[in-house]
Amino acid sequence: MRPEDLPEVMAIEKQTFPVPWTRQNFLHEIRDNPFSSNWVVRSEAGEIVAYANVWVVDRELRINNIAVREASRRQGHGAGLMIHLMELGRGKGCECASLEVRPSNLPALKLYEKLGFRVVARRKGYYSDSREDALVMRAHL
Repeated sequence: MRPEDLPEVMAIEKQTFPVPWTRQNFLHEIRDNPFSSNWVVRSEAGEIVAYANVWVVDRELRINNIAVREASRRQGHGAGLMIHLMELGRGKGCECASLEVRPSNLPALKLYEKLGFRVVARRKGYYSDSREDALVMRAHL
């Protein structure tokens, strides 16, 4: 992901999340955060169809943000990106990957479970927009 990708990334972010990251959040991750790794998936036509932000910290791959363009969902882009991220983590010596997800996000939960993630904790009232809990999921790499 590069700063010039942000218009497309932001469009996906806004259609996906009730409380989207800002352009400044993404710029910080791209330019200033030494733990951060940012990825985009492009269609054959060059359109961004998915993106992710992860941190590699102390042998853990922390998946902070991942989304797929609404029109491109259920085509394997999310699974492919997750597999890439997990391989990236393994290559950097990570022992596990972790993320948070809304219990109501059933498609994401299904994908994460298929990839070996398991619920290890619950954060009560985590999401500011709805006060919905977050499920903390972890997978061994």
